[in-house]
Amino acid sequence: MLTNHFYHEIIRKTIVSFGTLFNNLEVQHKDKSGKTVSVVKVPISYGPQQKFLARISQGRDYQDGVATTLSLPRMSFEVMGMTYDATRKVSTMQTFKSVNKKTNKMVKAFMPVPYNINMQLSILAKLNEDAIQILEQILPYFQPAFNLTIDLVDVIGEKRDMPITLEGIQMEDSYEDDFLTRRALTYTLNFTCKTYLFGPINNSSEGLIKKVQTDYYSDTTNTKTAPRQQRYSVVPAAVKDYTSDATAATNETIDTVRTEFDVNSAVSLRKGDYIQIDDEKMLIRSITGNRLKVKRGVYSSLIKPHDINVTINVINVQDDVQVIEGDDFGFGETRTDYADGSIYSSCLLYTSPSPRDRQKCRMAAWG
Repeated sequence: MLTNHFYHEIIRKTIVSFGTLFNNLEVQHKDKSGKTVSVVKVPISYGPQQKFLARISQGRDYQDGVATTLSLPRMSFEVMGMTYDATRKVSTMQTFKSVNKKTNKMVKAFMPVPYNINMQLSILAKLNEDAIQILEQILPYFQPAFNLTIDLVDVIGEKRDMPITLEGIQMEDSYEDDFLTRRALTYTLNFTCKTYLFGPINNSSEGLIKKVQTDYYSDTTNTKTAPRQQRYSVVPAAVKDYTSDATAATNETIDTVRTEFDVNSAVSLRKGDYIQIDDEKMLIRSITGNRLKVKRGVYSSLIKPHDINVTINVINVQDDVQVIEGDDFGFGETRTDYADGSIYSSCLLYTSPSPRDRQKCRMAAWG
């Protein structure tokens, strides 16, 4: 057994998307004056061409026990085969990470495998005029390829453009000029759909970088034993409130232009704190008693009016540890000077950040 069961429905999505391209074609019939006398929507079904030709030759079709005549024009399409496309191959061991849209957790997947799906579209018509009307509504879009965007793995939102290339067209007229056989002109269009097949999607946060640390040195005589002099560390910082700490509350209404307002208590607030009122984020520039002077709409939040007695939440290190994969984030920056003579470490990557490091400095930059 290769692995546990998985099924992303990629082949099915490719087939359905291909057929959907042609499900709104029409044939119009006009009189001698050029006036349209009838408009026929051309039906399309999945199935082999021979199946429909056999039903046409029989003259009657049975649906729910009722004898009917198979109408023309109509179209059919089917899968003719699949081949591996080595020209689009990437490393078989290369992986990428994304976020599961259902669980909001980090997942890991191997790079997809490129496959070409060969499709055949058949146009069946009694009149050549009907057939070339249909043909002329299709061919201008394929030069020779038409790109179709497909959500290949919806759980991670993996959308890719799939080129559909027209490879060739054949025409066949099997009418033998007798009164017993229904005429059926057949145009066969061969396409290649360049899609990708994904393997299983595994839940994993392994290898996710959560801290970057670099040591600097100035002694260039021997870089292998040069002592470190400064360490620079960066960790992700929250740009929204996660913990609902309710540190304070507004003591007056706030319109969209005010940058100063009173709160019920500023004891637990500090200059430089980032706060969130409703969905708007602000930076505290100064505090005088219980009056705050702030910068509005930070972290690209929308400036909105706020009522009295609205909760004020502080965005701090307790929120930083709540940042999950896929969230927007800023950077917590730390610089530390050393005189201990220890050998420098040029760059270290950590998968578990230390909240203690983030208390020293906080940047308002976007991740």
